[in-house]
Formats: sequence, structure tokens, C-alpha cells
Amino acid sequence: MPAFNPLVEKLAPPPVPSVFAWGRAYDGSRGPLIDLSQAVPGYPPHPDMLTLLGEMAGSTAYCGYGPIEGETVLRQAYAEHVSQVYGAEIGSGNIHVTSGCNEAFVSAAMAVAGPGQTVLMTNPFYFNHETTLAMMGVKIRTVACAAEDGFVPQVEALAAAITPDVRALALVSPNNPTGAIYPADLLRAVFELCLRKDIWLILDETYRDFLPEAGRAPHDLFAQDGWEDRLIGLYSFSKSFCIPGHRLGAITAGAKAVEQIAKIMDNLQICAPRSAQAAVARALPMLADWREENRQEIGRRAEALKAALAQVPDWRIDAIGAYFAFVRHPFPSLDSAAVAERLAKQAGVVCIPGMYFGEGQEHYLRFAFANADVPTIALLEERLKNFAAG
Repeated sequence: MPAFNPLVEKLAPPPVPSVFAWGRAYDGSRGPLIDLSQAVPGYPPHPDMLTLLGEMAGSTAYCGYGPIEGETVLRQAYAEHVSQVYGAEIGSGNIHVTSGCNEAFVSAAMAVAGPGQTVLMTNPFYFNHETTLAMMGVKIRTVACAAEDGFVPQVEALAAAITPDVRALALVSPNNPTGAIYPADLLRAVFELCLRKDIWLILDETYRDFLPEAGRAPHDLFAQDGWEDRLIGLYSFSKSFCIPGHRLGAITAGAKAVEQIAKIMDNLQICAPRSAQAAVARALPMLADWREENRQEIGRRAEALKAALAQVPDWRIDAIGAYFAFVRHPFPSLDSAAVAERLAKQAGVVCIPGMYFGEGQEHYLRFAFANADVPTIALLEERLKNFAAG
């Protein structure tokens, strides 16, 4: 039998299905399953969103291939939205629509780094970013983020890790898996570092719609001179519109970068789902108030998690924000996969082991608290108090 591509064959299987399997083994004895695993919205799309999706999916206008860079109407609408969010002048030529943010990252990484070159990431990291680079033959170097720093990277450590083979620095803020929110002044310092070192900054802001403060720009990078030549921003419509199954993301970049990314997209998918693009273009201004209500609801869920774990002092939240909390478990003799498996099977709480997100994370679990409502999150206090991993 012919050999498989070794860069793919050596990858571990996708982790989320194995975590779901642990949950299916739960017998229900402690009450309903509490799913804090995958980063999906724990509430349905707005009815108007569903109406738009149905209307556009039923139209023959979107049955053929569309523009590689995305539907003009969505590129324009999202450019206006980005301009408002960041207080910068972004045009539709700076936007490329993708099939989800994972594809946005694949396209951005492939545009700036090739086999044998290096992309710098933080540790812990989003595991799909790591596996994407690995199967492309791109080398990966990580910079550790410490719990005492709230898992926020230090500029000096990033600078020390940038060697001539590094082509880009990939960051996620709000962070997946930790939830850490990188301050605007830190992001400005990181971007200035990338300018000095002549490397790209790929900034994944999938969860930016769930920052704790409304109306404040996450950073001012899109207003900086020369941003087009060194910054690629990534975004997902999945979370704020509750449509992860429709696979829609976006890239904000300079026109030259968009041109390179279009070459990649033409080979990956030709174009992102067209009917969803048309629907989101309409929904983006229409559902602004609804999205703000959801931001506030996610904030309430974060507070509920803090309150629940405050009553279980052996379990410690070392970082929290947007969709996630990075929780230190109290079983030093067990790695996080063993704890997560037993937690799912015995207590009916499904989460993802920290060790899936990088070396040295064996004592952490990622709780995706956005999946559960406040009353459900409150149940964690009793579940964790009564849980013994031994």
C-alpha cells in the first residue's frame, strides 16, 4: 500500500470527537450533561438570520460560483463594519471572505510562509493552528505564556524568539484556549516589533465580539502606517451570528496580501458559501443590537463561572475572557487528559484537556463556558465539589 503523506500521517486525530466520546459514556447519574467542550454559541441564531439564510439558499442567484474574494455586498458591508470597530479606513479591497476562520488561517499562513520556514506562536496555542502549519511543512516555534502573567505574551520573549527563519507571528486575542485578552498597548508593541523584525503579524480575532467592554476598539493596528504590508487580521462570523455550520470567516489585509490569498482560495474552495455571505451582509447592520445582547449574556456566563469556582477553591481560574476559561485542576499526579476523561464520565462535565494546547499544560482544562447558560454553569459547584479523580 502506498505511504501516506508523512506530514499528515504523524498528526494526532482531531481531539474534539474523542472528548465527545467521553461525554457519551456518562450515565447521567449526576444530572444532565454539562458540555463545556467545543467553542459553539449556547443559544440559537436570531429568527431573522434563519429567514435570511433560507431566503438566500433558495435563490438561484447563489447556485453558481461567486467571486473568489467574496461577494461584493459582504466585502463592502464587512469593510464598513471593521472601519467602525477599529476607527480606521478599511475598504472592500482589504477584505477576503473565507469558509470559516480555520480556512482564513490556512490561507494567511500559506500566503506568508512556506515549507522549512518558521511561524512563531504562543504556548498554549489553538491546536488547529499548530496542525495546519505542521501539515504544510512549516516549522513551529512557541513562546511560553505564564499563568502569573495571565497567559499574556511578553514582548521581550517574543523578540528573543524571532530568528531569521521566522516569517510570521500568529496570535489569538481573545485567546483560545485561555480566554486571555491582549491589551491594546501590548498589541501595538507586538506590531511594532514585527515591523522592526520585518515579519508578518497574523492576528486571529474570532472572539472579538465578546470583549467585556462595548464600543472600545480592541487595538489601533489598522490605523498604523504600513499596516497593509505586515498585518493580516482574521475573523469568524460563526460565533456572533451563531452559524458555525455555515462556515463563514473573513480576512482583513492589504490589497497585495488579498491578491495572494485569492490564489490559495481558488485551489482550496474557489469561493466561500455564497448564500450565507448574502445573508450575513444583510444581517450585519440589522442584528447589531441582538449581537450586543449576546455579548452581555456571555459576560454573565463568565461571571457565573467565576462565582461557581470561587466555591471550589481547589479548582482555580488562571485566565478567563470571551468564550473560555483556563482552569487549573487540583490533581497534580494526573495529566489533564486523564482528569477530563474522568470528569466527563463520572461527573458529566465535558471539557478539553489543556495538554491538547501545548507542552506544559497538563494541569489545565479549557472550559468553553459560552456553551452553557447561567443556571447550568451554577451546577458546576456541586459537580466539582463531589468529583474525585482518583
